[in-house]
Amino acid sequence: MLKILHFADAHIDMANYGQHDPKTGLPSRVVDFLNSLDNIIETAITQKVDLVLFAGDAYRDRSPAPTFQREWDKRVVKLSKAGIETLLLTGNHDIAPSALRAHALQEMETLEIPHIHVASNTRLFTPEDLGGLPLYVIAVPWITRGKTAENLINQSVDTQPTDSDAGNQNKRDALVTIGLQDIFEDYFSRMDPGLPIILAAHASIEGAQYGQERLITVGKDLILPPSLVRDPRFDYVALGHIHKFQDLNLNSYPPVVYSGSIERVDFGEISEDKGFVLVDLKKDQTTYKFQQLPTRRFIDLKVFLEIDDPVLDKLVRALPSEKDAADAIVRLSVFYPKAVETQIDEAELRRRMKGAFQFTLAKHTDNPIRARLSEGQETSLMTPAELLDFYWRSNNTDDAERARLVAMAKLLIDEANGLEA
Repeated sequence: MLKILHFADAHIDMANYGQHDPKTGLPSRVVDFLNSLDNIIETAITQKVDLVLFAGDAYRDRSPAPTFQREWDKRVVKLSKAGIETLLLTGNHDIAPSALRAHALQEMETLEIPHIHVASNTRLFTPEDLGGLPLYVIAVPWITRGKTAENLINQSVDTQPTDSDAGNQNKRDALVTIGLQDIFEDYFSRMDPGLPIILAAHASIEGAQYGQERLITVGKDLILPPSLVRDPRFDYVALGHIHKFQDLNLNSYPPVVYSGSIERVDFGEISEDKGFVLVDLKKDQTTYKFQQLPTRRFIDLKVFLEIDDPVLDKLVRALPSEKDAADAIVRLSVFYPKAVETQIDEAELRRRMKGAFQFTLAKHTDNPIRARLSEGQETSLMTPAELLDFYWRSNNTDDAERARLVAMAKLLIDEANGLEA
């Protein structure tokens, strides 16, 4: 029996809450993500796992700062020094918009670090590729609806559908699935049938529960059918991309598991446990266990004010106690008529929440302010990203949320402009 550690969606440079940590000089939320990653690496080493399988998205974007790359590399090298075979897939946040640019894990591939393997293209890893481990891994990194999809289609059909409408797009996605099936069948034909087989993929599978966190995937996900991953010839399917832990083949074989992300990215994940998966891999008898990580708490509160309400008293009563708020990320969303806005004492609320890791007051009035451009500004001279930022500022979107939305919008705009990989 082989022991496998499966995790995904590390996003270690996610710094959308908190300040900088004085000890490390890193954003405090980055430290949270790195602490979770440290826990995973330490578990792999102390439990002497045979293989660490990372199913994609090391970072939050495809061009991580060198400091964040340093922190990721230090931890992966620990696995190398411990002699643990480690397979890293590239996810949608790791790949560049141009196929000619390096992906975010390129240095791991270029330097040929002992025991570290990178899958940036669909391929089969044999026992010889994985230090003699008696197993096979079919690796499927992120597939876009651009060139990578076309390559898969070309392997199974001579003509390609256009993207002119939804029907053609669905047909195109179906042809990609056929291309993958053909590749899998070729791989199966080369394998020793007595050895266990893992499918590792960074992908969206039809029927998976996303929760509220979708980041930049709207309109861009290529959705794969469950039948592709529930093939009984697999002994474990290790998935990444969706941040919610789940088994898409519960109580059946093989386990088809999204390990989920290693920390909460935003309030859309407030109710989700975060962690990784330990797998006991054996031909036709694989079992697994989800390992929950200690993560920072999120507290999300909503208050609806009326004209005659004692405004400050009602808001204060809604706040968590000093003990409950300690080191938590707290958001108080207030919905109110415009007439009571002057009674919202933001300074007092922040004073009471000074022990929180971060406190955000999100104000929503039923009389929104009409956006006005400064003198000399014209919408025709503003970029789409600038227009969106202006809109969110005009609607009192808090700074952390606005920064996240702007980053998401920029990636979507880049892809819409044809910069897809």
